[in-house]
Amino acid sequence: MPKDLTEPRTRTLRLRKPDASDGADIWALVKSCRPLDVNSMYANLIQADHFRDTCVVAERDGEIVGWVSGHMIPDSSELFVWQVAVGEKARGTGLGKRMLLDLIERDACNDAENLKTTITRDNTASWSLFRSFARSIGGDLTDEPHFERDVHFDGQHDTEHMVTISLPTADELSRAA
Repeated sequence: MPKDLTEPRTRTLRLRKPDASDGADIWALVKSCRPLDVNSMYANLIQADHFRDTCVVAERDGEIVGWVSGHMIPDSSELFVWQVAVGEKARGTGLGKRMLLDLIERDACNDAENLKTTITRDNTASWSLFRSFARSIGGDLTDEPHFERDVHFDGQHDTEHMVTISLPTADELSRAA
C-alpha cells in the first residue's frame, strides 16, 4: 500500500521545473537509483537548464527526492521520457506517476499525442510505473524492441523496448481532473 503523502514528513512535497543549480543533486539522485544508467553530471545540468519545461523535480524539505527527464521529440507530436528516478525516501508513494501526470499537463507538452520511453525487459519497477500511468490516463500502451543488444549496444547493454502510451488531449485531461 502506498505511503500516505499527507504525513508530516511528506507534507512539503513540491513538484517543479528544475533549474541549472539542481544539476548536481539530480545526478546524485539518479546515481542512487539503480538500475538507472548514470549519465554525466553535465548531461543532468543541461537537462535541468535547456529542457526544464519537459523535466520535473520533486522536492521535499529542500531535498530532491524525484526526477523525470524528458523532451519533445523534434518534428513529432511525441514526448520522450528519458528517466524517472524516485529516491528511497519517497518510494511507494506514487511519486513517479504524480511526476508524469504533472509533466503531461504542462503547456510544453500540449501537442504531445504519445508518451514514449525505453525500458529493458527486466526493469519491473519501470514497467509497473508506466502500465499504471497508462491505466490512470486511459491510454493504450504498446512496446517493441528498439535499441537492440547486439545491433546498437555491441552486446554491452540489454535491449531497450520502445514503449508508446497514447495521451489524452489537454481538454480531456482538464475534464478528467
